Amino acid sequence: MEPRLSLVTLGVSDLDRAIEFYRDGLGLPLETRDPDSDVAFFTLGATKLSLYPRELLAEDAMVSPDGEGFSGITLAHNVRSAQAVDAQLEEAVEAGATLVKPGQEVFWGGYSGYFADPDGHLWEVAWNPFFDID
Repeated sequence: MEPRLSLVTLGVSDLDRAIEFYRDGLGLPLETRDPDSDVAFFTLGATKLSLYPRELLAEDAMVSPDGEGFSGITLAHNVRSAQAVDAQLEEAVEAGATLVKPGQEVFWGGYSGYFADPDGHLWEVAWNPFFDID
């Protein structure tokens, strides 16, 4: 397999609400879409974030849509400072996210916190002094 992640798809319970959260709340750039489409794409550099109804995503993967609790996956957004972690967490909460873990110093030498989007998908916001994001 080539070393590349092309697309992250989140199964969502309400596509319009999810689009509003990511586009209007977090300010991610929504690609042009047909309003009758069941999918929405956001460009995140070389990777895309896709939102798709949870039931349809489960059907496509041939699995049950009844996931509960921690799914074993988190998404991460690295920022340039510890202060930026707190600011990004606050922005997400103002947009409708739930604060899961406030920003704090972590064992690996950085600073991070977590929020959950309206569908419960976990996002880590982190400042890592050992990770270049430029």
